[in-house]
Amino acid sequence: MVHPQRTQLLGGLHAKYIVDFSQNRDSFEYFATEHFRMSGVYWGLTALHLLGRADALPAEELILALCDALDRVDADQIAAYIAGLQQPDGSFWGDEWGEVDTRFSYCALCGLWLLDRLDAIDVPAAAAYVEACKNFDGGFGCTPGNESHAGQVFTCVAALAIAGRLDLADRDLLCWWLCERQTRSGGLNGRPEKLQDVCYSWWCLSALSILGRLHWIDQAALTDFILDCQDEEGGGISDRPEDQVDVYHTFFGIAGLSLMGRPGLAPIDPTFALPVEVVQRLQSRRRQPGAAGEVAGGRQAKAAAEGQPQEQQQQQQSAAVQGDA
Repeated sequence: MVHPQRTQLLGGLHAKYIVDFSQNRDSFEYFATEHFRMSGVYWGLTALHLLGRADALPAEELILALCDALDRVDADQIAAYIAGLQQPDGSFWGDEWGEVDTRFSYCALCGLWLLDRLDAIDVPAAAAYVEACKNFDGGFGCTPGNESHAGQVFTCVAALAIAGRLDLADRDLLCWWLCERQTRSGGLNGRPEKLQDVCYSWWCLSALSILGRLHWIDQAALTDFILDCQDEEGGGISDRPEDQVDVYHTFFGIAGLSLMGRPGLAPIDPTFALPVEVVQRLQSRRRQPGAAGEVAGGRQAKAAAEGQPQEQQQQQQSAAVQGDA
């Protein structure tokens, strides 16, 4: 049952929740989340960008790409470090301790694209390793032979998009598996027989968007589920209705609504999980033409600016991705 008070996106309250959370450095929650502080800054700042409140937090303390400050880092040194983590089979270690996961493949490809240093690694080998993690159901696991999971599907599909190898994904089979993640509540889960969770509004929708199949799910039902997870008093979005809100689910709920074209939200790029205008800015400064995600994001933003119907935007995005792959 959808709460009548939660039929609208409470953008102002969510922005206030994010700002208050970042500034209240004496709270238990602030210290309890110290171990993922960098991720929290990204979630909060990107959500504020999508809400049109990017200036709500001080830019000098925040994530470089979003604040147009990548020139502060040594791109070649970072690229060399990432390249040093690539293994002979194309996979990537997460650090010197040697854990391998397709999440690290995405992080490597995404980070190097942002720095315009994709030529520092063996991109075809990276794509081949991701393909090796594909399962019979079309999904992807964290390593070859591991079960399909919606979070891993995003990392693998987005990695293939950056590598220009979306042809390695079984589009229809994978997208059907993703559509089966929608439950009776309207929300999405990450694996069969699991509970729905707002975060999968991003993990599933982003892959569907990259592959041009966003219209395959019931977007109205999913929208109702996300809005029903809002805290109408203090702001923020939770994993499920009536649960405790947090910055993580607040970002992914807003990001999912953005992918579905929610009025009042800036468009988000499904490959890079950044505002489209940020991806366009980085693309304009690249030394060489890049990969699928940036073109799709740019055309998505242009279509939105020109007021084209959402379905037409999705078709253009799909064509752009397929053409670059």
